[in-house]
Amino acid sequence: MFESLRPFRWKDTLRDARAGLALAAMNIPQVLGYTGIAGMPVVTGLYTLLAPLAAFAALGSSRYLVVAADSATAAILADGLAGMAPVASPEWVTLAGYVALLSGAFLLLGRLLRLGFIADFLSQTVLMGFLTGVGIQVGIAVLGETLGLQVSSRSTLGQLLEVVRQLPDLHLPVLLVSSSVLVLVLVLRALWPALPGALIAVAGATAASAVWKLSAHGVPTVGVIASGLPHPHLHLLPWGQIARLLPVAGSCAIMIVTQSAATARAYALRHEQQLDENRDLVGLAIANLASALSGSFVVNGSPTQTAMVETAGGTSQKSQLATSVLVGGVLLFLTPTLQYLPQSVLGVLVLLVALHLIDLRGLLQLHRESPAECAVAVITAGCVVGIGVEAGILLAMALSLLRTVRHSYRPHTGVIRMENSGAWSIGPVAAGAVSEPGLVLYRFGSALFYANANHFAEELLLLSGGRCGQKPEVRWMIVDAEAISQIDYSASRVIAQLNQELSKMGIVLGFARMSPDATADFQRHHLAECDPPLRLFSRLHDAVSAFRAVHEPTA
Repeated sequence: MFESLRPFRWKDTLRDARAGLALAAMNIPQVLGYTGIAGMPVVTGLYTLLAPLAAFAALGSSRYLVVAADSATAAILADGLAGMAPVASPEWVTLAGYVALLSGAFLLLGRLLRLGFIADFLSQTVLMGFLTGVGIQVGIAVLGETLGLQVSSRSTLGQLLEVVRQLPDLHLPVLLVSSSVLVLVLVLRALWPALPGALIAVAGATAASAVWKLSAHGVPTVGVIASGLPHPHLHLLPWGQIARLLPVAGSCAIMIVTQSAATARAYALRHEQQLDENRDLVGLAIANLASALSGSFVVNGSPTQTAMVETAGGTSQKSQLATSVLVGGVLLFLTPTLQYLPQSVLGVLVLLVALHLIDLRGLLQLHRESPAECAVAVITAGCVVGIGVEAGILLAMALSLLRTVRHSYRPHTGVIRMENSGAWSIGPVAAGAVSEPGLVLYRFGSALFYANANHFAEELLLLSGGRCGQKPEVRWMIVDAEAISQIDYSASRVIAQLNQELSKMGIVLGFARMSPDATADFQRHHLAECDPPLRLFSRLHDAVSAFRAVHEPTA
């Protein structure tokens, strides 16, 4: 336990404490905003910076990862609980606690099954689209609160339509407060980025609200916030109601695994530190259990908050523990002042988070480099906005897997030629393409399995030239098997049948540079016993030399 705090040196500890102070200053306004996304009482955002931080510091392996409230999981939670209870009600808080509890159970199950690798199944492309969609959805959801308008629709497009229709009825005092806070944060961010602009804006808005009694002028405020530390509790729910929460918790767990692992891995590589992703699953699971028992909601490894602590100079989880202690002080002594905080200010903070999630620059760069991948990202974002967050994350996983299958289903192939310089080059597969007269060296860039075996056979038959009704000029066809990591049963049958068909044309089929795994599959599927026998070579040069020894004309 607490391995991420070692080694303990006073110099590093003081630096981490300063980083923890900076993290608290920047993070407190942000987690208050996340409660608006999750539909939770404001104080529960502060709760996510207490026990969950300490739990991950005790059990996780990452020295940098900050585990607290996060916009992506907050959006999944709000979308999944919609219609089950009134937003921010005690029933909603109980349901949110059970989602955190079940998410922790899923994460522990993932640790037992060593499923840390699941993070690799969500590509950066679809994650970019997913988070962009979440940003658009969340930004639209808080427009009404930011502008002082009443919005009742649950769908993102319905909310946008309601806001547009009510624009003539804008509440000017609320609009003035929101625009002032927005301008202040943006100006401070542009001119003095080291300052905690959001915290300064929150403090200024709270002071102005208390002095000028903005609530009397129709500006809604947060209201009374419970003081003191949270008390461990979780009301019992009937099994039927818990079962309805399983899909929501599953979606949260997938996002937690993916986002936390990607973030922790990036910082571990940057600082040349060891990372145990399966151990991090335990830390994340216990952090969510602690959040559930303290009356809060699901927590996640946050990229933005992790970047905050690194920028502030933190080097270990001691920074996160310092933040937790400071937040405890806020809960004990400063919550009475937060009751004057205008609700529209929280809406502005959420809007800023949403704008940060919408990665237009990344999408434009992706479009320039890979239009097809950009289309996948845009489709994912559109699904999140039009259908919902849970559907979006499921689509993201499906598209990631489909892209992986697509690469294997239609891998890169080509005909290898030897240049005059002695170097190899690869040309396209086309009728009549040869490596040298009578010889084809064919490269296949993937494992051979049931889905791509027919493509493999079709390309070799095309190169053979024997299907045009004339005697083929190709005498040998050698497959460069360096990239063929395995051969399944279906592919082995296709190879055996292809060997028979090529043999009838007078063409010898062989393989070169086979990996040990592919060789083992070759033997297991009895391909070594084919009639006529398949030729095997350790190197391409050996195959070329053997062909020339047989077919090179004599003087």
